[in-house]
Amino acid sequence: MKSVFKWLGRLSFLAAFGLLGFGAQQWYQLENMPVALQEEPLFVVGRGETSSQLINRLSAEPVAALSRRLWLRLSPELTAVRQGTYQLSPGMSVREALTKFVNGDIYRLQVTLVEGLRFQDWQSRLSEAEYLNVELTDLDEAELLARLGSERSKLEGLFLPETYSYTPGDTDIAILERAYREMQDFLAKAWAERAPDLPIKTPYEALILASIIEKETGIAEERPMIASVFVNRLRRGMRLQTDPTVIYGLGDEYQGDIRKRHLQTHTPYNTYMIDGLPPTPIAMPSKEAILATLQPAEGDYYYFVAMGEGRHFFSKTLAEHNKAVRRYILNR
Repeated sequence: MKSVFKWLGRLSFLAAFGLLGFGAQQWYQLENMPVALQEEPLFVVGRGETSSQLINRLSAEPVAALSRRLWLRLSPELTAVRQGTYQLSPGMSVREALTKFVNGDIYRLQVTLVEGLRFQDWQSRLSEAEYLNVELTDLDEAELLARLGSERSKLEGLFLPETYSYTPGDTDIAILERAYREMQDFLAKAWAERAPDLPIKTPYEALILASIIEKETGIAEERPMIASVFVNRLRRGMRLQTDPTVIYGLGDEYQGDIRKRHLQTHTPYNTYMIDGLPPTPIAMPSKEAILATLQPAEGDYYYFVAMGEGRHFFSKTLAEHNKAVRRYILNR
C-alpha cells in the first residue's frame, strides 16, 4: 500500500512539474511572441474587447485559453485595454501591443486646412485625407449649414484654417464642425477686443473683410496696412475696388487673367461696381487676417499696388497711386 501511495505521489509531482514546465513555456512564449502584422499596420480594438481576445487576434497562431488566463493573471497591468485604432510596427511583441492599447496610444493623423482657399478647395483636401470617412458628398450647402447651426447662406469663410488631428474612421464633417466652432470662438474674442469706431457693424462683416485681406497679401506685416486702406475707404464711402472679389464673383468664368470687361461685369462681388463689402467672405481667413481687420494700422493710405514678390506700395492720394502703377505695373 505504501508503494502505491509513493507511486501516486511521484506521479502527482511529475504532473505538477510538467504543468509548471508547460506554464513556464507558455509564459515565455507569450512574453516574447511577436505580433503577426497584416498588410494593413492599423489595428482596431473594438468596444468591449478583452486582452484575452486580443492576444489571439495579435498572434500568428491561436493561444490556449488557459495560457492566456495564466499569463494575464501574472500581468494584470495589461488587462485594461482601451477602444480605438492603433498603429503596430514590425518586431513589436504582443506585450508591447497590449501596453499600447492600455495607454490609449491611439493612432492620430493630421490634415491642414490652408488659409486663403475656398470651401470647395477644403472639401477636395478632406476627400484626399488618409483614413478619413467622406460624408460631405451626401450633403448640399444648405444641409451642412443647418447641421452646423449657422444661419448664413454660404459656407465660405466660416471655418478656422488650422492643422486638425483625427483618428481613422473620423469624418470630414466632424473636422468641419470643429473648425466651425474654433472660428466662432476666435472671432467672438477678436471682436470683443476690436479697435473703436471701425466701419464694420458685425463679426460676419469682419470675416468678409478679413477674407479679402487674406487674398490680397501673404506678407504678415502687410496685413494691418492693407486693412487700414480698406477701413479708410469704407469710412470715406469709397468703393473697395479689389480684384480678388471680382475673381470670386466670376466663378468658373475666370481663367487666370482679369480683363477690363471683368471689372465692368456686375456681380454681387464686383467691388468696382458695388458699394461697401460683398455679401459673403471670398475665402477662409486666417487668425492673422481677422486680427488685422479688427486692429488695423494707423495711417492715411487709400491705395496700394503690387511691387512684386508679394509686397505692395502704399499711397495716400490718387496721383501718387497712378505714379506707382506706372512704376510697378505698366513699366514691368
